[in-house]
Amino acid sequence: MKFLLLVLVLFFSKSEYAQKKFAEYDDTFKKYSKRFFGPGYDWKLFKAQSIAESGLTPDALSPVGARGLMQLMPSTFADIQSANTEFKSIDDPVWNIAAGIYYDKQLYNKWNEIESKEEKFNFTFGSYNAGRGTILKAQEKAKLKDLDHTDWNNISLVAPEVPKWRHEETLNYVERIIKFHNQLIK
Repeated sequence: MKFLLLVLVLFFSKSEYAQKKFAEYDDTFKKYSKRFFGPGYDWKLFKAQSIAESGLTPDALSPVGARGLMQLMPSTFADIQSANTEFKSIDDPVWNIAAGIYYDKQLYNKWNEIESKEEKFNFTFGSYNAGRGTILKAQEKAKLKDLDHTDWNNISLVAPEVPKWRHEETLNYVERIIKFHNQLIK
């Protein structure tokens, strides 16, 4: 929580140092969002995700072992690395960002029945946090209630009914990404 507080202080600080430090990885976010999503996608979404994940802290380590700016599990990084052999180390901020955005693209592509880009990103980020299988279970709950299972708000409504899902964490995570993204685009 301390790193998130530090990031927010830096984020809202007007000092030249704080602004430079906060923008340190912008070129990397731009490069890999363009590489994996194309030029039409807003790289600031992925920066907002990194703020939510690690507070833009390159050496962040979660209690469960997720590492780096994008808080990737070593096993996830290894899977991504097998398809992207140039991604040398999970602990290198550039490769961590690249792998996180690559993983986002893999998840994004799996939500092909969702037409809205905004909704697709909500499902992508929800999957990044909770796992795609968990979100699929929530979709099934939404269908049983005759709710549109491609609407993230409906997933939020049925989330408490999905067993073994720490849904509040995931819902807050997606909300924080949206909030940070809105701050970045101002």
